[in-house]
Amino acid sequence: MPICVMRIGIMQKRAIWWPKRGRYSNHLDQLDVQTHGWLFDELAHAGDEHLDPAYVQGYDRKALFDPTPDVELLIGPGLGNEITLVDLGAGTGEFALAAARNCRRVVAADISEPMVEALQAKAARAGCENLEAVRAGFLTYEHEGDRPDFIYSRNALHHLPDFWKGLALERVAEVLRPGGVLRLRDLIFSCGPEESEGVIEAWLRAAPADAEEGWTRLELETH
Repeated sequence: MPICVMRIGIMQKRAIWWPKRGRYSNHLDQLDVQTHGWLFDELAHAGDEHLDPAYVQGYDRKALFDPTPDVELLIGPGLGNEITLVDLGAGTGEFALAAARNCRRVVAADISEPMVEALQAKAARAGCENLEAVRAGFLTYEHEGDRPDFIYSRNALHHLPDFWKGLALERVAEVLRPGGVLRLRDLIFSCGPEESEGVIEAWLRAAPADAEEGWTRLELETH
């Protein structure tokens, strides 16, 4: 039995419009952990590996992510050269870079500075001028310009506890244009609580010992 499965979905949302000085209203605007001590600190829970520049350098080799199927999937509901897309939890930007070839504007946000720097370097090498990389999380991202037609997130929302997932999705709904599309893909456990110990141990035992071959047991445990 696998420990986790990919939960995949495309949702069309009715975002809420509240006129406020000519822009959308978001009651969580301008939040940060420095001025709002109660706010969940996404950086502190991002995982040390995602904040380590040396680790980030080898991230793409280990992740082995091909963004092509996701880009093709979004073409159906309207992804095209007049579209603005936001990628939340963009990592090193594999999907964002692929999407930028099909969009007018892509904003790629990640809470990790090394991830954002890696993304910027890849975009520069590719000559990608319609991609903007910003350092922000689900709870602190502030969108500028026309509201996005698409918001995409892959394997990132699970870093937030359930209460904060709800607030994150509320922010997404408020940023997304009315009728826009949310593509959310994340990791979930595929076993009941009574099976968790055996399933998790079996999953960890299958991890490679060599970090060059994939995610090791220690990396999976600490993540």
